[in-house]
Amino acid sequence: MTTAENEKKEEVKGGELLFCGVTEWDDVGRRKGSSELNLVSPTRLRPLVGVDIRYVAAGCASVHCVALDVDGRCFTWGRNDKGQLGHGDRVRRDMPTIVSGLASYKVVKAGSGKSHTVVATEDGLSFSFGWNKHGQLGTGSAKKEFELDPVRCLVTEVTKVSCGADFSVWLTSVEGASILTAGLPQYGQLGHGSDMEYNTKDSSVKLAYEAQPRPTAIASFADETIVNVACGSNHTVAVDSKGYVYTWGFGGYGRLGHREQKDEFTPRRVDVFTKHNVLPPGAVVSAGSANSAVTAGAGQMYMWGKIKNNGDDLMYPKPLMDLSGWNVRCMDSGYMHHFVGAESSCISWGQCHSGELGYGPHQQKSSAIPKKVDVLEDMHVISVACGFAHSLVVVDRTNAGDQLDQLEIYDGEGVEEPRAEPSPAKQTKKQAAAAKTSNKRKKSKEASDPEDEEENNNEEDHDDSDPEANAVAEKKSKRGGKAAGRGRGRGRPPAAQNIQQEEKRAAAKASNKRKKSKEASDPEDEEENNNEKDGDDSDPEANAVAEKKSKRGGKASGRGRGRGRPASAKKEDSGAVSAKRGRGRPKKA
Repeated sequence: MTTAENEKKEEVKGGELLFCGVTEWDDVGRRKGSSELNLVSPTRLRPLVGVDIRYVAAGCASVHCVALDVDGRCFTWGRNDKGQLGHGDRVRRDMPTIVSGLASYKVVKAGSGKSHTVVATEDGLSFSFGWNKHGQLGTGSAKKEFELDPVRCLVTEVTKVSCGADFSVWLTSVEGASILTAGLPQYGQLGHGSDMEYNTKDSSVKLAYEAQPRPTAIASFADETIVNVACGSNHTVAVDSKGYVYTWGFGGYGRLGHREQKDEFTPRRVDVFTKHNVLPPGAVVSAGSANSAVTAGAGQMYMWGKIKNNGDDLMYPKPLMDLSGWNVRCMDSGYMHHFVGAESSCISWGQCHSGELGYGPHQQKSSAIPKKVDVLEDMHVISVACGFAHSLVVVDRTNAGDQLDQLEIYDGEGVEEPRAEPSPAKQTKKQAAAAKTSNKRKKSKEASDPEDEEENNNEEDHDDSDPEANAVAEKKSKRGGKAAGRGRGRGRPPAAQNIQQEEKRAAAKASNKRKKSKEASDPEDEEENNNEKDGDDSDPEANAVAEKKSKRGGKASGRGRGRGRPASAKKEDSGAVSAKRGRGRPKKA
């Protein structure tokens, strides 16, 4: 049995699709959304539970997903502002939805661009939908900017499709035309030798690039047969039947592997993979937004370009030593993250913003080196795909055992809701964590801290005879009965708080009574009261002071304690003073 037959047999076999990453499709890459809605662990999607998925696609610049099952049905979901989901509208889909326009075809391959999608059928036909401003749909015309339903591409005998941000690549079995491209030629990513640049107006310096809507075979490959291809945002990586690797397009960060950052407008062979280091048949090829990767002989994986945000860029292919000796079956790269299916493990690494690495809620968010996804350990990975901020993994059910049943299932909220809400399974997990935290707090409250017990005993056994302590106790009761001393603010049980408040109220009442009794028994105050009552009206100075006090409201003399005199005494004194000083005439009888 040939390698191609083995590959076909493995592709026909389907598995369970798992998803991790962003769920707020309209916000990603545009504005900061809620991180609580991201799926940070590999999660099953409700519409695809039990469905045998054979192939997944999600380009490094795309914010939507494509999944194909063993029956040839095509599911799409995600952002749909340009009609890239192919459902005849521009309404976002939060969950996988069958493309009804492809119901009469068996779809076996797919590619996902920034705002467009291309698929290939078992009969070698190709369909596309979404944004067509640059002719990336391959329909032969770019007059219609959007195609909301699947339309035929002008290619036949298609064996594979791949999409960059705004261009598309088809592999065919046609002799002399094994690879065709269409779309935006700005950086030379179409491989036709020109970027088709022109001035928008004769008197303007604004540049534009002529759309290439008709799929055209790359002339330099007329005598070669391309067997595999992968597209980054603005560059292309291809492998021919002899095992040679070619790259072309945007050369920034060394993603083309030619030891320089120059753009290449025609395919150029990567000199590392020549002579005794050609790629074996069935080699894996991957391209991210600014990097490229292939699997070579002796269990080596080579990468080049911008691998991580910090550190030097790899200007030419270098072996990734962390994966040396692993049997890598599938690999894909997103914006700045990577997923690999190797042996009985799933490995990911790179920069993560939305949980796309799948490490889980209590694990590290990003990783500079390849790291196993623990929840997928001992699972056989069939296919992987990486989008802008999400990842798709297809695992074989036969050896998964009960591991799949332990994974969460995401339900989404359908089309009508403007935003996707977190799944009930995820809410349940968070509620369980919150309940666990609450129980810990209760236990810490109930557990008697020696210092807290001492403080509580001091509060309960405080002496009512101390006015300052009573005032402090009254102030605490107004605050809600918090513990004294170090301001720990833990509080006491409700029953103890009520008892404490009642004791403080009683202490405050006792304090007021003691104050009144003290005032009554003060000898100086009694002497002052007696002097005020027995004062001589014949003393003008004393009468003047008494009159002044009467106007103020009857405040006491001497030390200004403000206790006042009986109303009758004040009235008599004021009358006597008034009569003596002649300030008013007596009323007529």
